[in-house]
This record gives sequence, structure tokens and C-alpha cells, in this order.
Amino acid sequence: MTETTGAKTRTRRGGKGLKIERIFTTPGVHPYDQVTWEKRDIVQTNWKTGETIFEQRGVEFPDFWSANASTIVTTKYFRGAVGTPERETGLKQLVDRVVLTYVKAGKDNGYFASEEDAEIFEHELTYALVHQIFSFNSPVWFNVGTKSPQQVSACFILSVDDSMDSILNWYREEGKIFQGGSGAGLNLSRIRSSKELLSSGGTASGPVSFMRGADASAGTIKSGGATRRAAKMVVLDVDHPDIEEFIETKAREEDKIRALRDAGFDMDLGGKDIVSVQYQNANNSVRVSDEFMRAVEEGTEFGLTSRLDGSVIDTVDARELFEKMAKAAWECADPGIQYDGTINDWHTNPETGRITASNPCSEYMSLDNSSCNLASINLLKFLREDDTFDVETFEKVTELIFTAMDISICFADFPTEAIGQTTRDYRQLGIGYANLGALLMATGHGYDSEGGRAVAAAITSLMTGAAYKRSAELAEVVGPYNGYARNADAHKRVMRKHQAANDELRTLGSMDRQIHKAATKAWDDVIKLGEKNGFRNAQASLLAPTGTIGFMMDCDTTGIEPDFSLVKFKKLVGGGSMHIVNQTIPRALKRMGYTEETIEAIVEYIAENGHVIDAPGLKTEHYEVFDTAMGARAISPMGHVRMMAAVQPFLSGAISKTVNLPESATVEEIEEVYLQGWKMGLKALAVYRDNCKVGQPLSDGKAAKDDKKAENEAEPKVEKVIEYRPVRKRLPKRRTSQTTSFAVGGAEGYLTAGTYDSGELGEIFLKFGKQGSTLAGVMDAFSIAVSIGLQYGVPLETFVEKFTNLRFEPAGLTDDPDVRMAQSIMDYVFRRLALDYLDFESRSFMGIHSAEERARQLETGSYAPVTSDSGDEDYEDELETLSQSAAVKPEPKAKKAEKVEDNSGAGAADARAVSGEIHSSAELMEQFAGKVNDAPICMTCGTKMRPAGSCYVCEGCGSTSGCS
Repeated sequence: MTETTGAKTRTRRGGKGLKIERIFTTPGVHPYDQVTWEKRDIVQTNWKTGETIFEQRGVEFPDFWSANASTIVTTKYFRGAVGTPERETGLKQLVDRVVLTYVKAGKDNGYFASEEDAEIFEHELTYALVHQIFSFNSPVWFNVGTKSPQQVSACFILSVDDSMDSILNWYREEGKIFQGGSGAGLNLSRIRSSKELLSSGGTASGPVSFMRGADASAGTIKSGGATRRAAKMVVLDVDHPDIEEFIETKAREEDKIRALRDAGFDMDLGGKDIVSVQYQNANNSVRVSDEFMRAVEEGTEFGLTSRLDGSVIDTVDARELFEKMAKAAWECADPGIQYDGTINDWHTNPETGRITASNPCSEYMSLDNSSCNLASINLLKFLREDDTFDVETFEKVTELIFTAMDISICFADFPTEAIGQTTRDYRQLGIGYANLGALLMATGHGYDSEGGRAVAAAITSLMTGAAYKRSAELAEVVGPYNGYARNADAHKRVMRKHQAANDELRTLGSMDRQIHKAATKAWDDVIKLGEKNGFRNAQASLLAPTGTIGFMMDCDTTGIEPDFSLVKFKKLVGGGSMHIVNQTIPRALKRMGYTEETIEAIVEYIAENGHVIDAPGLKTEHYEVFDTAMGARAISPMGHVRMMAAVQPFLSGAISKTVNLPESATVEEIEEVYLQGWKMGLKALAVYRDNCKVGQPLSDGKAAKDDKKAENEAEPKVEKVIEYRPVRKRLPKRRTSQTTSFAVGGAEGYLTAGTYDSGELGEIFLKFGKQGSTLAGVMDAFSIAVSIGLQYGVPLETFVEKFTNLRFEPAGLTDDPDVRMAQSIMDYVFRRLALDYLDFESRSFMGIHSAEERARQLETGSYAPVTSDSGDEDYEDELETLSQSAAVKPEPKAKKAEKVEDNSGAGAADARAVSGEIHSSAELMEQFAGKVNDAPICMTCGTKMRPAGSCYVCEGCGSTSGCS
């Protein structure tokens, strides 16, 4: 980050608008002129199928942007049809499209004191975006400055009343939001229960039955081609009479998935049979009251109340109901929990209405029929070379971004008039940050440590204080939000609560002490300016998952999350990929006083092992600095809860974060997490136990051929013929054979192939299962049938064509670098046979290539073998060695190695070539940890996704499971 320029005062309030002063830019120099630009070819393929899914050549990006960031921005955010003049061709066009729209709206609505201030605002915003200092949420990049509706919000909250008209309107409004690729949440507690009567005398259906229709609608729109899966949140109050049915809904459906999958149905995400299972498109959360949580502690009964008159119509044992919540979450990760008392105690607009629901990821909590515009700051950009945090610049940037976010509401479009009206009246914003985990590691703070939590809390307090300070300044210039007068006392009360929490914050080091000092000054200004001017915005801050935009900013970590792992999978400019050790690690080691020789040894150890346990020269008391979300030293569940509790008092909204538990976790442990979340003052919490979702998709869900039909097609037909009868060519008594061990989806087997003296394949034997088992018998029979077919002259190509792409369980990742993913045992076996016994042209026609050939295609653009000189032969030998091992090997010769960039923490301290079967950080962690990371395969590019907040994000193309 460059040194700041300009006066100490960030912004002086002018007579008619803000007086903007410079942070990064220089008068007379456009930010684009301070950057070295280069053109890149963006080609994206599905590594499972080899299909090219996107191609745009000659796109322009700064030279310090990573290949992954430029790929994701090009594929996700550039507008216009590829190959047409309307298509955006570089980052400049994208940034200009957005920034100039903001500047125009700011001028039109009186935000700036002069034209010069508007120009400075334009330059500072442009600089910050180009240099990856922050990013707006995805809808801004999708829509702003285009002919589409100018939707800028990613988070929506709807409402539904106890009437059929309202319920049907809920379906319609939710569908419109899903159509645009955003998500919505709502509370169904107003709908009367199935234990209550209708006015006609009949029994009501209850909210769970209406969830079924909404779920089907979301699934239909999802499959209709939205940019990402429909994301939705459904909330039910704990005192609703149907609460037990709601709690157990998804757990029962998970049992169905297990039964259907075991019966051979296609239950993968996008599979043809998954649609028969209900309630899979929503996150479910129970809204618990303080009264209920006290009843849980005391072990007393709790009343379930009528939706019509509030009378108690049933009572339950609070502790038993709480246990059912935890048990359902243990089984399928739903429902999550939302703490109603805490949420509404920090509500700035109680006179308008209660907060009853959240967006799908639980970070935005506000009034019904409202929306929130988000933006996130890259914290690592404020860490100076001397490892001090640039407090002043962070505060200035926060105010700049917040100003832009408020301007967006002036020109934004909304899916419904009710949402538009509420958003314009209350102007809810959600500024947040990413790269906290990387910042803590780089500065030598353990994520689950008092020092780490103190730094995180101080940064969050300063960010929200600076945002509300700017909100009060904006209120003087363009007026407070329309609902402020009605809620003024409540809003100022919440500001004092934030200030009191800041006063109680105890610092432990010079870094957090400096930040806390600035935060204290900011909150003093908030109280004074708010008393005088009021506030422009009802809400200011939250912590979102920052999935796609985190990759856009080349962040190591997303949102509030710790580092996913100490090693990462990194794409390179021009193609190829590397296994890298995070640059934050040597930086942290240097800060802690280790010598260069020791740092090199530790980094080398991490590159080989993926963790720091027993690393040479590393003190055991420093292990905690390198604890990660996964791996040998994974952060404990309560470590995640404690971090959330540290920053929650300094956020207007909540935190998108899932607390991950090991597969061995008990129901009681989940109960404890939920209970402690309430006691520590969280607003919401979700848990995920490893491998709890037995139907978790691990393949791309493409339609497969019917197994039985495929077998019938492949079975040799025996006809009664007199002439031209095929003659069986038997193998010699002694013949050459080779045995290959393999694993498909974790299930192990052996393939033995015997050949004629000419080397032609003549028989196969498959062992898969215990001798005498039904599976072993079926495999023996199948092997004999294929062997006889081969000996009667059926070409191997015919078997390969018939049995590859055949889909049934077990399926998934294999231990064979040449066949990285198999859709079934048959798919693997015949791909392996094709590679071993078919010529290049035959199998190339069927799209079957070895790891060596795929590596060659990345370098030369062709799979075909080439004649090499002696130097290239050495390099080919290295590639061959790489293709024959799943282990990480040294980087190829410098003359062939791709460029590896250093991107402010995203670069490589120790870079190595990776085997062809590794495609993401999730898979790299699987290699080191020795266990499967329970995450879905990306439906766009086939890459294994990784957790980000409450959802999953793809490192290959930036797709998310519902969050921006």
C-alpha cells in the first residue's frame, strides 16, 4: 500500500456537500496510469470432462492480479456477449462502469461540495478497487451501469402473513429474487399451526406444508439457469406449535436420501432423482427467545402459543426440545439457531417493527421487506512492511467506501416496491472485511487466542465506528434516514451500547492498543455527531462470507474465517497450477524472531506435511499461530464461537459463519455450542459436523445412462448362425499379465489384465469385495463375460465406449493420477484399460488422456506426443514422474516453469508443481489430512469447493452456493 497523501482531516463538511480529500491518489495523475497493465487469455475448462466452458482472449488486467482473480472477474462480472463489440475486455471498463455510475448519482443527489470533490472521489474509489483494497458485493458488478435493473443488494428479507394471498405472494417475490441470483429469508411464524382451526372449521395446513411449495419453486428456478443456486433462509419461532415438525423436517429428508442412494437412485446435486426429496433448497433456523433459553438451563416446561390469540395450546420440556434441535443439526446441519433477545436488543428501529428473520447466510438482520448492500475490505492491505497496522488509512478507506454504499441506494432498483420503500426509508448498509485470518497469522496472533480476539475486536469496532461517524456526517449533508425521527432514541441507545462495548475492550499488545485508541475516538464522534445530526443509515456493518469477491481481492481467507490451510492450490498465468505455502507464514515467523535458515526449514516442512507439528526449530508455544480451519491442528469449535463473540458487539448485523465439528462430535457438544452462543451474546449460529450429510454431492450431477440398459447393450449377443461364426482365440497357457490396485470413492479393488504374446488384451479379472460375497461373484461373472468377448474378437474400443461414463456408486475421486474422477467402478476400469492398451488416436477420440498428456496440453496446446531434444527429454521425465505419483514433487526446470506472482499474502513462499489430480485447496488438504473434506463439487467447472462463511465457494470459477 502506498503512503497516504493529503491533510489529516478526512472529510470536511461543506455547505452543500462533502469535501473529499485524497488518500492514495496524486493530483493530475489518473489511478490507471499508476498501474502496469498486461493482456491475458482467459480459458476455463471443466477438468472432469475437458470441455471448454469459457474463453476470452486478450483481456487486460494489472500485472499484480493473480490468474485466478482475473479469471473469476472475467467470467463472472464482465458484461456483454463474448465475441461481440459490447463485451467488456478489461478491468478498466468494469471499474469505470461501476464507479462512474456512483459518481453521477453522488453529483445528482448533492453528496459532493464541488466538481473537484467528485473527481477525487472517483479517483480514490477507482484506486481502491484496482488495487484490491475492497470490493462491492456481486450484484453491483453484475448490474450497475448496465441496461439491467440496477440491483445492488445481495441480501433480502421478506415477510408472510397468515393468509393464502400473502403465502402465494411470498412464492412470487422469492422467485423474482432467485431469478436475479440473490437470496432471501423470512419468518413463517405468523402462519397458524397445523394444530389450529381455519375460519371454516377445518384444520390449518401449517407452515411446514407451505415450505414444501416454496422449496419446489426454488429448485425449479435454480435448475432454470440462474448464475448460482437459489439461496433461502426459513425461520420459525421456538414457541410455534409446529416447531418440532420444523426441527425434524430436514433430518427426515436426509434419511430418505440415504435410503434412495443405497437403492441406486441418482441423489447427487443436479441428479435426476434428487428432486424427489424435499426442503433441500433452504437453510432452516429456529428463533429462540431468552425465556426459552432460561427454561433450557433450568429444565422447566415451555409453552407453545396460538398464532391467533397468543394463548398456550401445548407445553413441552424445554431441554428435550433443545436436544431435538441439536440432534437434528448433528444429523444434517439443520436447523441453525438465532437468538431473538440479543438481535432485538441491538435493534435501531424497534418503533417500526421487530427483527424477525435474516438473509440466507444469517449476517443481515433487519426489518421485514428490506434489503442490504454489502462491501468488504481487504484487511491485509493495511499491514505495513514493518508489520504495523495503518490505522489512519483504514479509517479513511472505511468512510470512503461507506459513502459510496449510501450513494448506491439513490439509484438502486429493487425486486418489489415494498422492499424498495423500506430500503430507501432506512438505508441499511453492511460494510465488512475479509482476510482477518491471514492478518492475524502474519502478525503472529493465534486465531483462538486472547491476543487474536483483541485485534479482531478492535478492528471491527473501528470499522463500525468510522462507518456510523460517516453516517452522521452524511445526515448533515443529505439528511437522516426517513425512519430516524421515529426511532431516534432507540438508535442512539444502540450507539451507546456499541461505545460501552468498546470501552470494555481490553487490549493486550501495541497493535490492538493503537487500533482501539482510534476506535474510542471514532465512537466519541459518533455520539456527538449523532446527537446533532442524526444518522443517514439504520444499519452499518456485518460480516459476510466474501466468497467470490474474496477471490477478486486475492484474499487468503474469507470474512471472519481462519486460514483454511497452510498450503494452497494456486493457478498460474498462462495455465498450470502450483502447490504453495502461504506468504503469511514466513512473514509471521520473521516477526516472531526466527532466523532466515530456520524459516526456510519450517516452510519446507510445511510444504511436505501441511502442518507445523514437529517442524524443525519451531517453538511449541508458537504452534497456535498456525492453527487452521482444517488439518492436524484444526481450531476447536469453541475457538470459532469465541472469535464470533469477540466481534459481535461491534456489528450492526451478525456474522456469516458455520462452526465446524469433527465427525466424532456428539449431540451434547452441539447443545453446548448453541448454549454458549447465547451466553456469549451472538445473534446467530450454525454448525456442521463432518460427513453428516450422507447425500452430500461429490459429482457434477450430469445425467447418466441407465445401468441395466447399458449392461444389456454391452452384453454380447449369441445368434444361431451356420456361417461366419466367430472363432474364439484362446490365450496361451503361460501369458503376461499386470495387476493394478485402485480406489474409487474410497472403495478399493484390483484389476488384473492378461495379454497375448503380441501385447493385445485378452482377459481381465476384477476383485472388488470379499471372496464369496455377492459383489465378488458379480465381478467374477462380469470379468468372464468381458474376457470371452475379447477372445471372440469384440474390440476393446467397443467395451470402452459402452462402459465409460456409466454411473453408479461407489463413485468419486480415485487414487490414479491418470483417472482423477470416476463415475463408477466400470467407468474407472475401462478408462484404465484404454490408457494401457489403446493407441493414442483411439482413446483421444473418446477424450481419454493420461496425466502426462494433459500436462503437455497445458504447455503446448496439444495432447499429441512431440519429438524432444535432450533438454526437453529431461523435462518430460520430470512430468512423467509427476504423473505417476499423487505426492507433491519439486517444481519443473525454470525454463519450463510458469510465473508465480506475489500478491500481498497470496503469493508463494515455497512453490511446487502439483500432481494432476489436485484441483483446489480442499483437495490439497485432503492429501495432507488423510480424510475427505465434505464439500460439494462445483457445478460449473467441476472443482472441489471449500467452505466460506455459511456456504461454499469454488476457487476455480468463483461460483458460490448462495452467498456473494
